[in-house]
Parts: sequence; C-alpha cells; structure tokens
Amino acid sequence: MNLTKLFSFLILFFAITSQLQAQEKKLLANLISELETEFDVKFSYSVNDVEGVAVTIPKEVKSLNQIVDYLNEVTLLNFKFLNERYITVSTLNKTITVCGVLVSGFDDSPLFGASVVVKHSSKGVITDDNGVFTLTDIRVNDIISLSYLGYESLEIKAKDLLKTDNSCKTLVLIEKEEALNKVVVYKFLTTGLQKQTDGSTVLNTSKFGILPGLTEPDVLQSIQALPGVESVNESIANINVRGGTNDQNLVLWDGIKMYHSGHFFGLISAYNPYLTNKVIVAKNGTSSEFSDGVSSTIDMRTKNELTSRFTGGFGANLIHADAFLEIPISKKLAFHFSGRRSFADYLSSPTYDNYFERSFQDSELSTNRDNISESNRSSDFFFYDYSAKVLYDFNENHKFRATIIGVNNNLDYTEAFTNNNGEKESKTSNLKQENLGFGGSWNAIWNNKFSTDFNVFYSKYNVFSLDNRIETNQEFSQANEVLETGLKFKTNFRLSNFINLLNGYQFSEIGVLNATEVSAPAYDKTKKDVLLNHAVFNELEFNNKNTYLRFGVRWNYFQKFNKLIIEPRLNFRQRLLNGLAFKLQGEFKNQSATQIIDFQDDFLGVEKRRWILANERSIPISESKQVSSGFELKKNNWLLDIEGFYKHVDGITTSNQGFYNNFQSINAIGSYTARGAEVLVNKTSKNLSAWLSYTYSLNDYEFKTLTPSTFPNNVDIRHSISLAFNYEIVKSFKVSVGGIWRTGRPYTKPVEGNETVQSGNNTFVNYDTPNSENLDDFMRLDTSLNYSFNISNGIYSSLRLGVINFLNKRNSINRYYEVSPNDSNTTIEIENRSLGLTPNLSWRCRF
Repeated sequence: MNLTKLFSFLILFFAITSQLQAQEKKLLANLISELETEFDVKFSYSVNDVEGVAVTIPKEVKSLNQIVDYLNEVTLLNFKFLNERYITVSTLNKTITVCGVLVSGFDDSPLFGASVVVKHSSKGVITDDNGVFTLTDIRVNDIISLSYLGYESLEIKAKDLLKTDNSCKTLVLIEKEEALNKVVVYKFLTTGLQKQTDGSTVLNTSKFGILPGLTEPDVLQSIQALPGVESVNESIANINVRGGTNDQNLVLWDGIKMYHSGHFFGLISAYNPYLTNKVIVAKNGTSSEFSDGVSSTIDMRTKNELTSRFTGGFGANLIHADAFLEIPISKKLAFHFSGRRSFADYLSSPTYDNYFERSFQDSELSTNRDNISESNRSSDFFFYDYSAKVLYDFNENHKFRATIIGVNNNLDYTEAFTNNNGEKESKTSNLKQENLGFGGSWNAIWNNKFSTDFNVFYSKYNVFSLDNRIETNQEFSQANEVLETGLKFKTNFRLSNFINLLNGYQFSEIGVLNATEVSAPAYDKTKKDVLLNHAVFNELEFNNKNTYLRFGVRWNYFQKFNKLIIEPRLNFRQRLLNGLAFKLQGEFKNQSATQIIDFQDDFLGVEKRRWILANERSIPISESKQVSSGFELKKNNWLLDIEGFYKHVDGITTSNQGFYNNFQSINAIGSYTARGAEVLVNKTSKNLSAWLSYTYSLNDYEFKTLTPSTFPNNVDIRHSISLAFNYEIVKSFKVSVGGIWRTGRPYTKPVEGNETVQSGNNTFVNYDTPNSENLDDFMRLDTSLNYSFNISNGIYSSLRLGVINFLNKRNSINRYYEVSPNDSNTTIEIENRSLGLTPNLSWRCRF
C-alpha cells in the first residue's frame, strides 16, 4: 500500500514539474505565433535566427511593448517596431557584452597577455593575470579570434561568449604541434618580452611595452635588459654577451647573415622594428642548425603570415622618421615595406647633437688641426635603412617568401683652407658603411608529420673611407668588403606528439677584401680571401608536460683547410615541483670570420673594425665551449631565475681585441675564459612589472707567448646590476624608470716615471701591466613615458618621451694614452665619455 502511494506521488510530482517547466520555457517560434494571434501583429524573421531559442515570459510582463522589450533584453535578437502592426526580428545591430577565461591545454594555467581580437574590426584586448577578458558593444554575429604564441589560434562566435550572471566561459588553447618549444613566461620584464622553455628570449615587437629610456622597441637596445648582455661602451655595435666581443654575435635577418648592426656607428639599431615580428636571443644551448657567433645568436624574423587587411604606420622622433606598410594583393599574395631615414642633414636637434658628440669624440671630426679653425670645418652625416618582403602562398601547405634589406651610414667631412697662393680650397673626406642582403625561402608541409624548409641568402657588407689629408696633400682610402652566399635545407619529422627530429645541410661561401691606397707616395695593397664551409646538422627534440630535451650535433667541414669540427649541443629542462624547474645547457661552436681593430691605421678615427677570415696560421678558427645550469621558480606572478655559466673561447688574437697597451702591435693567439652567475627577479601584474638583475663575472685572457700571459679581459665587468619598473597608471598612460650600475672596465696606465719608450725614430707609450686598473663605476638612470590614444576608429597613435641618463652623469667608458706632441717623454690621457642627459620624443601612428 505504501509503495502504491509512493508510486502515485512520483507520477503526480513529475506531471506537475513537467507542466511547470512547459509554462516556464516556450520556443520563441511558438511564442511569436501566439503573439501574432493575440495582438493582431505580424513578425518578420528568419527561421534560422529563432530556431532552438526558448524563453520564459514572466507573469508581470503582459502588454506587447513589455514583451518586446523583454525579448530584446534576454535574447540575442533585435526586435524592432516598423509600425504599430509590423515587427522585425534580426541579429542586425544587436550588441552584447562577451567575456571568457583563457587557459592552457598544457597545464590548465591561465594565459596572461593573450590577444583577443574582433575579426575585421579594430576592437581587441589582452587577457589579464587570470586569463580573463571582457569586450563590450560586440555584435552578435561577430567572430572573436584568440591567439597566444606557441598555441593554436581559436575563433568563436560572439554569441557563444555572452556574459550572463557574471559568469564567463572557460576556453582552452591547445599547443601548436609544430612548435615544441613552448613559451613559459609571456610578460617577462615588459609586455612582449617572452622566455621560452629552451632558455632563449623572444622579443615580440608588435606587443612590445616600454623600457626605460627607449622611445621605440629598438631590438639591440632592448636585449641589453637581459642579464649577461651589456655594452661596456654603451654602443650596440659592441654588445658583449657573457664576456664576448661584438663580432662573436651571430645576427640574422630573415635568415640573412648581417655584418652591420648599428646606425650612428653604434648608438641606434640598424634594424627597423616595425616589420619585425619577433627576435630570438640565445646565449647558450643553441639549436644545431645555427653556426658562427660563439657568444650568442640574435635571430630577427619579420611578419610571415598573409592578412586580408591593409595595415601600416609611420612615425618620427628627434633623429629620424620611418614608415611601414603591409599590402595584401590577393588571398595568396602580399607585400611588406619599411623605410627609415635620419633628417639631421636638414634639421638638427639636441638629441642628434648629443649622439654626434658621443659617436665622433676623439676623431678627426672633433680634434682641431693647427691650420684648420673650427669655422672652416663642417660635417654632414645621415643614415637610412629599408626592407621589403614578398609573401606568396601556393596553398596552405606550400609558402614562398623573399626578403631584401639595406642599411647605410654616410659621413662627409669638409675642411676649408688657404693654399700657398692665397686661394681658398676645400677638401672632403668620406666614410660610408653599407650592408645589403637578399633572402628567399620555401616552406613545405607534406603531411601532418613531415615538413621541409629551403633557404638561400646573399649578404654584402662594405666600409669605405676616403681621407683627404691637408697637411700632407695626401689622399688615403681604405675599404673592407664581405660577400657571403649561403643555402640551408632542413627537414622536420614528428615522430610523436612529444618528439621531433631535425636534419639539415648548410653551405656558405665567404669572401673578404681589405684594400688600402695612398696617393703620395703612391701605394696600394689589396688582399682577398675566400672560405667554403659545408655543414650537416641533426637534432632530436623531446617535450612533454614536465621534461624538455634538445640534443643535436653539427658537423662543420672547411674545404680550404680540410678540417672537420664536430659540435655537440644540449638543452635540458626538467620541471621538479609546481613552478620550479632545473635547466642545463651546453654547446660547442665555431666562427671563421672575425674583426680586427687597428688604432694606428683607422677610418677617419671613427670606424676601426675590419672583417677578416681565418687562415689557420696567424688567424685560427675561433672555437668555444660553454656550459650553464640553474633553477627557475615561477609562482604568483613572481619569477626567480638563477644560472651559473662557464665559457671558454680559443683562437682569439691580439689584433681583434682592441688593446690599448704594449700588445696592440704584437700578433699573438690566445683564449679567454668567462665564468660567473646571473640572477633575475621579476614581478609582474596587470599594471606593473618590476625587475632586478645581477651578473657576477670573472673574465681573463691567456696568451702563452706574452708576458704576462694571463690578465683581465677588456670587457671584464665583475659586477653589473640593473633595476627597473614599468607601471600602467591608466589604460593609455605608462611610465618606466630604471637604472644600471656596474663596475668600471679595465684599462692600462703608462709606467710611472718612464711613460714613453723610443724605438728607432718613433716614440711609443710605455704601458704598465695590462688591464691592471679599472675605470670608475658606471651608473645611469633612464626613464620613459608613453601616452596612447585613438585618432579615429581604426587609427591609433602614441606619444613617447624617453630620457637617457636623466641625472646627466658623465661616465668614463674608455681611457688610453698618447705621446704628448709637445714633450716626447710624457703622455696625455684620452678619456671617452658616455652620453650625457639625452631626451628624445617620438610620435607614432598606425592603422
């Protein structure tokens, strides 16, 4: 009896519940039919728009106007009265608020800084610390595109992200299968700086934030924010990575090897950042596909994907103006262009004057000659660079790219004088630097496991100097030219979701010319060298949730010397606990082209470096061995990175180290050893990024044929600290303040009381123990302000103020000695100073 009652009760309960649910929810199509009958009106709508839509009309909503208003509020449809009897129903002009939470399919962690864009519009945001984003006034049928470096992009309809009851849908992005090297930290120091699993750092220029003192994302200036990367003379033409010289950095632009790095002879990067998509900087554990650059690899890559939108931008600061364009021709073809030129030869500025004074101090441009007054000397300097790229997709699996880049610096220096006949004459000297590069690539994806890349390039670098010497009525010209052609073919085979096999072959031919010509007395000397190199490389890469391992070997064969150099490479990272990882890196590398520095026979006293090739006699192939290991802890938006390193480079010569001591005219072969530790502490949040980095390094030369055989390296900087923070005060206004402190670089003093020495008819400085003294500590504070605003829909603009060395501290960056022209028994001290207080203002516009 009890069971019968219970059964009857359940039947009654479900019947009542079903009836209530039927009363609560009603298909919109049925409701519209009822409303048409009840109120004698007509609805015009698409069956697809109302299909599957169910609504509940509250009892208090009774009139037709109340019902229409309610339907507008609770559905994604737009109900509109055309007149008293006709009502349209559509999605047209219906706007909603959408939101979402973006997480990684790798470990369910929120993705900070991911790009969320409404397709075919200018609307977009980035996700916050928790991976959350919100967009308002979005049309129902808009498509939302979500992307994050290293992950597959996702597109979703706006109506599927409708924000209801303060609840946001969770969206999962899946790692790209072809990109094993996952980005583990997105906002690293500043927005757009990313750190990868293999320890390399990526600078994403399109999302680049703000760094102290900079008014634009200058590639080679920005990487100096990284521990272990600095410039002892604040020149990007002399970037020192873990104690190496500048010529030991491999610089690539879309696979083209570049031999020139800076405008203004080192103060401004020669590479326009606004077509650069990303820059990858590797200090150790480099992939086996890269050779040269025994200190680092700086791999710059331009935008590589076709887009349907015509975009571009232009801007100017107090030194130069630039513009870039991305022009889609069809779904398969597009062109990218960029150009930049200084305008100081037409209009000078205080910023330009500071840069000029810093670049050309202690050169013939700034050193008075007895018979040439200041008023009779003039100089004209300008620089420009340009790049262009063709992008053609045969189909989604076969893509062709072609790139050209040109870099130019030109200096004319004119001296006016009165000759022996009382007539006025003038003579112009010239210094020119150029680097021209061409490159092409074909990328083919044959199936979901196998792909190939074929790349070719041509690079031509040239320095030419013509020095008209008035005092001797002599023309003295010098030239240094490098021609390199190369090709690379590589294959990628995915053995599984976690394992990738890389194999490849690379060929390069390098030719170097050095020429000197003197008019009176007549003299000319030209030396040419050519070197062919064949290389085969193999690499196995494994990456799962906890372990990353990349092991490779590169086999280099130098045809001229019949020499084989085998280079193993290792990159290992193991996740230990939540947020804690151990890393180990090692590599062997070689370099056949280096620079020599000749202080006695230079280019107008400005550019003193010439590229030369190894000959395996007086100039060996440089070879490096490096190992580093450490721990990385990332938790609650804090990053702690500790790494120790040991680096040994064989095959350096006294001629390519730039000695200001008794060894500067002696040819000797030696090595240097750098060892130390790097510490980085970084805190990021939605509005703030602050960091402290510290580098401790010991760096010593060893030249066995010299006395003493061991002494400190020219770039032996024992302690280096940088501290900075970026803060977004409001959404459109950001500020960045930072400082650098490091111990002074070594230098050599003359022997006290015996400062000069006689050799035949010549007198030389008699230097004491090499690099036994240090300059005063270097300290500089910089700041930047950035204000962004919209000129109109789709046109964005920004104003940025940067101040380098706002305390105007005149740091000593080099010190050397010359024999006094008035007394051959004494010397005079030459001091090179850093940039003083240097403000710069830039304005940019993009569309």
